[in-house]
Amino acid sequence: MTRTAYVTTPIYYPSGKPHLGSAYTSLAADVYARFKRLDGFDTYFLTGTDEHGLKIQRAAEKEGLTPQAFVDKMAADFKQLTPMMGLSNDRFIRTTDIDHLAAATTMWQALEKNGFIYKAKYAGWYSVPDETFYTEEELVDGKSPDSGHPVEWVEEESYYFKLSAFGDKLLAYYEQNPDFIKPDSRRNEVMSFVKSGLKDLSISRSTFNWGVPVPGDDKHIMYVWIDALTNYLTATGWPDTTHANWKYWPAVHLVGKDILRFHAVYWPAMLMAADVPLPKCVFAHGWWTVDGAKMSKSKGNVIDPAQLVTEYGRDQVRYFLMREVPFGQDGDFSHARMIDRINKDLANDLGNLFQRVLSMVAKNCDGVVPEMLELSADDRTLLEVAKHLPAKVRDAVEGLAFNKALDAIWEVVSAGNRYMDSQKPWELKKTDPARMAHCLRVLIESFRPVSVVLEAFMPESAKRMQELVGVTDAVLELPSLAAGTQLPSPSGLFMRIQTEAA
Repeated sequence: MTRTAYVTTPIYYPSGKPHLGSAYTSLAADVYARFKRLDGFDTYFLTGTDEHGLKIQRAAEKEGLTPQAFVDKMAADFKQLTPMMGLSNDRFIRTTDIDHLAAATTMWQALEKNGFIYKAKYAGWYSVPDETFYTEEELVDGKSPDSGHPVEWVEEESYYFKLSAFGDKLLAYYEQNPDFIKPDSRRNEVMSFVKSGLKDLSISRSTFNWGVPVPGDDKHIMYVWIDALTNYLTATGWPDTTHANWKYWPAVHLVGKDILRFHAVYWPAMLMAADVPLPKCVFAHGWWTVDGAKMSKSKGNVIDPAQLVTEYGRDQVRYFLMREVPFGQDGDFSHARMIDRINKDLANDLGNLFQRVLSMVAKNCDGVVPEMLELSADDRTLLEVAKHLPAKVRDAVEGLAFNKALDAIWEVVSAGNRYMDSQKPWELKKTDPARMAHCLRVLIESFRPVSVVLEAFMPESAKRMQELVGVTDAVLELPSLAAGTQLPSPSGLFMRIQTEAA
């Protein structure tokens, strides 16, 4: 039976341009999806935009556009993340898509049929930018406790979801499935929130009309929870469990820590209420600061991912974002660290090693893969490290520990550099040419698994590396390279970034 994998990003709210945070989540999902495909999984990767709500309606009015025209324009910017970051998403979903409107309607009807929706009067504080209701006690200086955004008093009739009925069920599920919420620190936060008591959730609005109509009550539109969260099921063809995409469910949801509650509390409760299997995992990543300061338009320090890619290169940016910080933790971006990573890790450690070895093969072995002699202890040490690399990367990616996967890859790169320095093939050229050729062959063999697993992180560079070391089919279990195979002329992989100090 074919193994399947399904990974999602949040659907992004297209009221502004894509920023580093959205690029980061999308990149992590892409690395996960690419590695799963390398590992033989039939994989589906979903991203998209959340296009309904009062914030969109007001932004459209401000620009003199209809909401649909506004989201069409803004969604195009988010679609550009795919070529910009080299993403491999299978679908870019929009909550204005016809099949999504149908799925959201079906979700509402399922909750209603099972007795988990009722109508009541709502009165409370509402933050338009956050799309969140707050009690008087939750406000900080009269503003949103999460973002500091202003709030406005809202009184209206609303439909409610009986979230309060699911506290014990959720806690039992978290206990029975300790990997459902990751990392552990976030799991503890969610459990504390649920233990404090869940209140029923307002799930409709009647004071604006840009959204999915509530079935049987056109005065109301669905609020963000049911509309937006259901997108993950829409892409599977749900409720049609005979649909070709249903095989991918359940999903791994990658989200920012600011929306963890929605995905780890509200969403599983809705799925329980609708009798749908729960996601495999909800993983909340951290936030990026810039040179120690929070990103904000007022400070002028918002990082534009498109500008980063233009300045440093797509694969270089992908590498930095996945290597610099553990995925579940907050990270600090600086151009100095980006340049340092590119120059030390990519240009020097990896690129220079490839260039030195393959140039020697071209010059001294006519560009042909040399014969391998009897292995020495040093040879075995390097080849063993390389042999175990795919399994190490598999374990790290499965745990969404992308930096650990890259650490494992660089263990092989470092071992290759140590081997090169200790064996000194440039000296063996004069004293023992056969041994020189053998050492170069050992290094080539160590490069091959590196070039394959790196494809998940740096697809363009990895493909070039694979060509240089004779990998014709990128699979984790590589056959040995036949002696006598002609290799292409070597070319540089990574350019050093020149700094003013240099």
